[in-house]
Amino acid sequence: MRMSLNVALQMDPIGSVNIDADSTFRIALEAQARGHRLFFYTPDHLAYDDGRVTARGAWIELRREKGNHVSYGETTTVDLGDFDVVWLRQDPPFDMGYITTTHILELLMPEVLVVNDPFWVRNAPEKLLVLRFPDLIPPTTIARDLATIRAFKERHGDIILKPLYGNGGAGVFRLDPNDRNLSSLHELFTSMSREPLIAQKFLPAVEKGDKRIILVDGEPIGAINRVPQAGETRSNMHVGGRAEKVSLTDRDREICAALGPVLREKGQIFVGIDVIGDWLTEINVTSPTGLQELERFDGTNGAARIWEVIEARRRG
Repeated sequence: MRMSLNVALQMDPIGSVNIDADSTFRIALEAQARGHRLFFYTPDHLAYDDGRVTARGAWIELRREKGNHVSYGETTTVDLGDFDVVWLRQDPPFDMGYITTTHILELLMPEVLVVNDPFWVRNAPEKLLVLRFPDLIPPTTIARDLATIRAFKERHGDIILKPLYGNGGAGVFRLDPNDRNLSSLHELFTSMSREPLIAQKFLPAVEKGDKRIILVDGEPIGAINRVPQAGETRSNMHVGGRAEKVSLTDRDREICAALGPVLREKGQIFVGIDVIGDWLTEINVTSPTGLQELERFDGTNGAARIWEVIEARRRG
């Protein structure tokens, strides 16, 4: 007999999601189909209150019906310590607000299963966890110092420069050997933030696509290819990238075999990695996407696989 779990969703407003693309919506819809109860709240309504971790939100019911995909119960404050599962699913930016939620949610563990494990979400963000696998990533530097970034560009000629904690393709620049904008971009970025920048050698293979591979509990379940628009370097869906069906290569499986045990050990149940050509570029643990596209292309119900892992852990 299948168990019924109380599940809290910490995410951006669910009423405005694209129900044909949003992975959190698909995860929640699958949970509901499996008999689990859903409570929704936004990160700004998470609190530590006199020894309890609380959230102000509402119990919800979902349906795959555009314009009418969610019904809310009465607004109420709950003790998240009474829940079985809490999903950490708000989108970046990975700023101090985001980091604070990971500290608060960590107080619920191990009695409550928080997905993904907030300790490692905080300590292994997407563009930093890859540094543990130097043989799998393209030439990379992370620095705020202009001289370091300029020397990196001189070594590699054609580079990608972007904010270390950016997301969705925002602020991503390609600087080819003839480009003269590095100093200006550095000045712009550093005037807006005290964070470092990340630079990587440009990979021409991105023209054929940036592969998103989905791993569940460290095991790859499939991939989608995100192809940039003509004349565009970025392949992110947010900036017009086109999703297409793709299979895993031997190199993809080699990368996943190296990452899998680490992700499993660190409680990262739902992860999306990005691979361009033969190189790993990001390990997305904060709010990975791609479940619905994978299901459409391959018929793979990644949400069901995720819940199978969670349910097994809750059985103990």
